Amino acid sequence: MRKKSDSRWGIIYAVFAGLFVLVTGGYIGAVTYFTGLDTAVGWASAAFVILLLLLGGLLVGTMRSEASATVTALNEMMDRAMGGQPRQTGYTESRVSSLEHKVMRYVELSNTHKRKAEAEKSSIKALISDISHQTKTPLTNIVLYTDLLGETPGLDEEARQYIARIKDQSGKLDWLIRSLIKMSRLETGVIAIHTELAPLIGTVSGAVSQIYAAAERKGIEIRIDCDPGTMARHDAKWTAEALFNLLENAVKYSYSTGGVISVTARANEMFTRIDIADNGIGIEEGEWNAVFKRFYRSPRTADYEGVGIGLYLTREILTAQGGYIKVSAALGEGSVFTVFLPAL
Repeated sequence: MRKKSDSRWGIIYAVFAGLFVLVTGGYIGAVTYFTGLDTAVGWASAAFVILLLLLGGLLVGTMRSEASATVTALNEMMDRAMGGQPRQTGYTESRVSSLEHKVMRYVELSNTHKRKAEAEKSSIKALISDISHQTKTPLTNIVLYTDLLGETPGLDEEARQYIARIKDQSGKLDWLIRSLIKMSRLETGVIAIHTELAPLIGTVSGAVSQIYAAAERKGIEIRIDCDPGTMARHDAKWTAEALFNLLENAVKYSYSTGGVISVTARANEMFTRIDIADNGIGIEEGEWNAVFKRFYRSPRTADYEGVGIGLYLTREILTAQGGYIKVSAALGEGSVFTVFLPAL
């Protein structure tokens, strides 16, 4: 950038110098001609022009030197302000001092906002940890006492059904709380996602293994098409979490008989693409963007369990890794969720 600026100014100087020589040459010629080719007048005019040229060159040089000194002072001023060092110009009435005061004030405000943001982040992190701890113990106790109650001899069938329902609902509550905590940590940047270029097959297999039992109980077949050499820049743990959310929805909204879920991964030049396709109930086109909103649930899924967090979490996890997600679907024909992860 600096070389371009210097080159531009060099062209400007050359143009003005050429115009100056042209004008002064014409002036000397005109004066000499109108004075009857008087050599003394011509030499006097030439000396006057040369003097003007020297004074102009001195003025330009001085201005360039002053401009360079001002730019250098401004650079030093910015460095001192960002480094938290004392003022360079003191408290004079000059424009540079006024500018330095504004720069120092701006940097101070920026640092104050940064400290407040970090303090709020630490406070939220502590609050989330406290909520996680405070809810984990009661839920664990509920599950423990439910198990002990279920082992009590002499209980009738109705009582055992109530115990099974309590245990089932406790599990759902535990899942909901953990999902809310994950969502809060992602939104506040508490969770650190570390990406690296690594094969996808392990991540995909890990996600499928978590949902395989549920798919088998529902009679759904899961097919994986992922070459061991297919690479993507991703965080294996959190990407597996995102893929699990998609697979869980695919199992939940697939039909019980003849259901097939396909997981296909293909590497391109810029992104690695993962398609998760099912032949379930599908999604209306008008809801394709809405399904990724927090707590959104389609009216057609009222009979299915869920709170509308999974797809939102998936999108947040992928966005944090420089990826994105989209969906295409048709009612009654199934859905295809396409995940894009950086390939470089």
